[in-house]
Amino acid sequence: MFNYEVDAAVLEPHLPPHTELDLFNGKAIVSVVGFLFNNTKVMGIKWPGFVNFEEVNLRYYIKYFDGKNWRRGVGFISEIVPQFLVAGMANFCYNEHYSIAKMCHSISQEDEQVQIEYKWKKKGQQWNSMQVKAGTQLQDIAPGSEEEFIFEHYYGYNKLNNNTAIEYSLEHPRWQVYPVENYQLNCDVEKLYGAAFVPFIENVTPVSVFLAKGSDVMVKMPRKISN
Repeated sequence: MFNYEVDAAVLEPHLPPHTELDLFNGKAIVSVVGFLFNNTKVMGIKWPGFVNFEEVNLRYYIKYFDGKNWRRGVGFISEIVPQFLVAGMANFCYNEHYSIAKMCHSISQEDEQVQIEYKWKKKGQQWNSMQVKAGTQLQDIAPGSEEEFIFEHYYGYNKLNNNTAIEYSLEHPRWQVYPVENYQLNCDVEKLYGAAFVPFIENVTPVSVFLAKGSDVMVKMPRKISN
């Protein structure tokens, strides 16, 4: 996860109805995230050819007040996967922002260092990549830390129309992180995410970079939030 501070005004047009930005120490953050779906099931069924695949997304952090409590969640600017069917199902069921690209990844471990790379290429564009090298000793996420802010969002929100948002929840145990030692992000920000994000991501040093060990994750069915 490559995390960047952005002007809140850049994100406000993307906010789903009834949500507002969730800030970390008064700052709006976006994250370029690369991860693997492993052993994936939809409605309890493994679909051949769609069980293990990559995703790279650009997400931001938002919250919704349900009348009693704040629910901390994420919104998405872009979500990229390698299969059309995956993108189509997510867009239809959750009104997501999925698109497709040629994708690959590599994971290698040597001595006490792990290296992970994700690469993706849309039609007519150059290859994009993100790389992280990290130590292999897992660490707990400290309460109140930036890692906790980035990872501890258990809801997703998307805009259905000007008055209605879609909300879905996720369930997974608290993750652990690896100590990142080196990193590199090479991507065409304007073509992938839009010109508004170029000044905040392209050739900019991220405020932080995290590598986490994932877990089983359950994504619940969506519900509508409206006036």
